[in-house]
Formats: sequence, structure tokens, C-alpha cells
Amino acid sequence: MDITEFVKQSIGKWRSQRSAHHLIFAHFEAVRSEIEIAPLSLEDSAVVELCQSYGIDPQTADSPFRMSWEGESDWDDNEVMAGSTVLVPIPDREAKNRGKLLRDRGYAETIPAVGNYHITDDGTFVLLTEYDRAAAEEKIWFVNPNLRFRVSTIKTSDGTGVVTASFASEIRSLNSEG
Repeated sequence: MDITEFVKQSIGKWRSQRSAHHLIFAHFEAVRSEIEIAPLSLEDSAVVELCQSYGIDPQTADSPFRMSWEGESDWDDNEVMAGSTVLVPIPDREAKNRGKLLRDRGYAETIPAVGNYHITDDGTFVLLTEYDRAAAEEKIWFVNPNLRFRVSTIKTSDGTGVVTASFASEIRSLNSEG
């Protein structure tokens, strides 16, 4: 699998059930959400602006997309979690199945971020992102075309302590209502 195939397989609406262990707070959280992953063109203004903000030619991108989500957590019953981010893979032309992933909003910190990705021989997408105060490692793999698993670990910026560990199962919504 390469980045084009991975993104193509990810396009659609997903129902996600995530469990997260926030070790720093000794708290377990259950999150249910709806995720939509939609393709973007290389000419989309959000793609062009994000690439330009990092001094990267947008024509070197491959399969940019927007991910939007809305969900609820049992941690705070009154808070609806919602957001959207633009993601732009920039494949490494020298190394197969490796590259950078530009995001206008990060995972561990809600700031623009650049992560390094690679896809393993078994098709697992692995993303490593360093932020100002944390570092995140995410892994996503498909069990079949309509079921994927995602695990993530957020560590302290020096990598010595795990702050959060989570697991999500994501099922593609096959009906038109999401």
C-alpha cells in the first residue's frame, strides 16, 4: 500500500469509538464520534496555502484531504467536540512509502504541524509528530475496507513519559445518512 491507496481507502464517513487513558489525570475516557474524510484537489486554496506556509510546492503533494469530526465524550457531558483539519501528504520521492504529512491543525496540540509518516509492509500507516510540548505517534490499519483501527500515544516532548494512550475502532458508514 502507498499513500495514494491509503487515502483513497480512508475516504468516506466513519463512526468511531475511542477509548483513551489519560495517565497524567488517571482518567479513562470514552469518545464516540462521526468522522468524514473528503478528498481535496491540489489546487484547493487550503492545500495551496498550507503548502506555501511550509515553503513546499503544492504540486509535490499527493492525495490531500480534509478530515472533519463531531463527537461526544463521557469526560464532559456538556461539551461537543467538533473540528476540521486539512492534511497534505508530501511523499519522499527517494524512499518508498515515506514522507511528510502537513496539517493545519495537529492532534496533540491544536497548532499547525508537520509529521513524518511511513507505511509498513503490512499496510499500517505510522505517523510521528513532534509538537512544542508533546510528541504523538499514531498508527492506522485496515482490517477490511470498512473497518479500521487507530492507536495513538502522546508522550512528553522529551519522549520519556506517556501522557495519553488511546485505541479507536472506526466503521465506515455505508448508508447515505452517515
